[in-house]
Parts: sequence; C-alpha cells; structure tokens
Amino acid sequence: MSMDRNADVTAGELSTGAPDLAAADLFHDDRHLPVFEALRSTHPLYRQDAHPRFGSFWNVTRYNDILQIDLDDASFTAEDSFVLEDMDEQFPLPMFLAMDDPRHSELRDPVKPFFSQASMNRMRESIRQEVCTVLDALPCDETFDWVEQVSIALTSRILARMFDYPMEERDDLIRWSHMVLCTTPEGGTIAPEDPMRQQALLECLDVFSRLRKSRDAGGGDDLLSLLVQSGAGARLKPSEFLGNILMLIVAGNDTTRNSISAGASTFARHPEVFARLAEDPEVLRGSVLEILRLQSPIAYIRRRARVPYVLHGRVIQPGEKVLLWYASGNMDPTVFPDPERFDPARPNAFKMMAFGFGKHRCLGARLAELQLSLVWQEAAKRFSAIELAGPPVQVASSFIKGYASMPVRLTRAS
Repeated sequence: MSMDRNADVTAGELSTGAPDLAAADLFHDDRHLPVFEALRSTHPLYRQDAHPRFGSFWNVTRYNDILQIDLDDASFTAEDSFVLEDMDEQFPLPMFLAMDDPRHSELRDPVKPFFSQASMNRMRESIRQEVCTVLDALPCDETFDWVEQVSIALTSRILARMFDYPMEERDDLIRWSHMVLCTTPEGGTIAPEDPMRQQALLECLDVFSRLRKSRDAGGGDDLLSLLVQSGAGARLKPSEFLGNILMLIVAGNDTTRNSISAGASTFARHPEVFARLAEDPEVLRGSVLEILRLQSPIAYIRRRARVPYVLHGRVIQPGEKVLLWYASGNMDPTVFPDPERFDPARPNAFKMMAFGFGKHRCLGARLAELQLSLVWQEAAKRFSAIELAGPPVQVASSFIKGYASMPVRLTRAS
C-alpha cells in the first residue's frame, strides 16, 4: 500500500476551480489554512470528484463531524486502507489500523501493554537519556538541520528501543518509513511501483523475519516480541507481518518526528514560552498539546461508508471513501477560538485530534507526548534561544504534514 501517489498533482485547485485536497503540496506555506476555513464555513462535507489518481471522495472538515464519524464503527469501515489510495493488490500490506474488529483487536491488543502508562513510567528515564544524548551533541551558534540532527536522530533511537533493534542499524528504520510512505529524505516522492521501493520493503521483511525467529521463544517485552508471541501474531502471513511492522515503524516515526520539528519552529517564534519550559510543568504540558494541535502530523484518516449516511443534507453512499481531516478539525474555531494562535494555556487543548478517536486511536499517543515533553524540557535547560536560520523544506504529501529539513541556530544557556 502506498501513501500519497500524487507528486505530479499541483496544489490549490483542479481544473473545475474546486480545492484539490490530494495535492502533494497542500500544506506548503500554510496554504491549507484558508482552504479548510472556507470548507468548514460553506462546504463542511465536500465531495472532490473525478480526481485523476484517486477518483471521487468525501472530505469531512468540522471537528464535531470528524469525531462523530471516527467513533461510528457501525456506519464506517476502516478496512483495506487508512489513506486515500487503495491497497496495492500486487504488493499488499495489510495493517491492523486498516482492519475492523475482531481482526483489528486481535492484532492491536497484544502490543497495547507496551504503550500503557505503567510502561511509560518505566521508560521515562531511558528515553530521557536518549534525549540528552541527542541534545548534548548539538552545535551552538552555527546553523544545522534540526530535522536530521534532532527529530530523526531521536526517533530512530526510540524506534530501535521499541523493537529491540540493533542501535547501530537504526537508520534502516527511517529509510523503510520513507519507502512505505513513498517519500524521500529530501522531501520529494518516489513512485509506489519503483523497484527500489519494493526491494527495500522486502529487505525489511527479511530482516524482521530473522529477528522474529529469535523472539518466538518468548520472554521479550519489545513490540516485535509482543506481536509475534500472541496467537494472532504468530499466525501472520508474510505480507501481514510486514504490513504491521511497517505500520508500527511509521507510527513511531512520523507523528513524533514531525511534531518535534514543529516545536522548533514554534519556540523560535515564541521565545518567551521557550524560556519557561524547564521550570513550569503546566506550560510544558500545554505547549506539547498545542504543538500537536497546530501541526496535526497525520493530516487525515480514511474510512468507507458501510450504509447510506446523511450529513449536512448530503448522502454518503455505501462504499464511498471519506477522509476525516484532523488538520482541519484541529483548527475549527467553534472548538478552539482563535485557532491559529499558539496558546499553552488553552483550556481545552486536550481535545486536539492529532491521535484520532475510538478503537483506532493512535496506540503511541502516550509515548509521543512523553518524548515531546522530555525533548523540550531538556532543550530549555541547555539553550536560551532557538532561531530559524532559513525556511524549512516540507514533505510532499497530503497525508503526512511534516518537514524534510529545518535550518536552525541555538544559543547556549548561560
């Protein structure tokens, strides 16, 4: 399954004059903000017709509508794909995020303990150590790429810990994440049918299949061990095994990685907040939630209607695709007044929808929030200021809202 096969589709508008919500540069320079604002106001259920790659699909843009559908498993199915593009029948990658119960729970439940609050409490200091290792290696008073030296450096280390993967080979995890999303490290795209992509994903299958043999005996508490030692996980076909491993890699990489990068940009524009992070837990907590809300690193999730469904006087027919736009719901002014403002004291910031809702809510939400909290708490101890040294390069995707590079300068705290 490929993630955004739309590199040749320009942003902004289709020939009909309607907004193109599948454009690869939809989020570049924040051009999505007026688009979603207009849709929430006048077309909260917007049907994009006859897209050259994806056909027709519905778009839900208001917070309460998104929440309603995300929780309605009786009317909508997650089966086949959680992105706009259908699963590639020639190279299928079934993932439990794109499954309904009972299969969804059979594969999700075994790995849930890894993300419990008790588990996060046990992992806190080891994650803090990884954060400190990354931050202590950063240069001051010179320009460097925050994405490469912080966001990717940290998430690759945490991913390796999650899977008990060889730390010296952790860059493989980031490379495979790029391949499954059809993106390049430079911010471009790769065709899903590119032989290099499929070769890389088969390499991932081979590596994890060998690791799997060493975990089948039991006793491990890493993600791979928990998955393969469960009844359902032990019976996974190779394509299912690969699909679920890749899903966990992407989930562990992209949400946190792009939110860490968004934080750098945010605190460069709000130095007065950055100065308070190390000493004020409430400011830290509120800042993390606001960064997740404003960034919305997973921009949407896809569903298909099971039954005729009426919303705003229009009927979504069975089988039709529906995109739930978290990136729009998080900017809904009826829920978040003055939504474009970064407000660490926002009283309802906890309502942000970066992680989804219901049975398919992101398993790693606690881990993402923990990493973000530790990054900014420790960064504020070491540095007095963070400055953007040039425009960031954003990822070419309408699904992942993120950054390929971000030049910054740091000032050492006195």
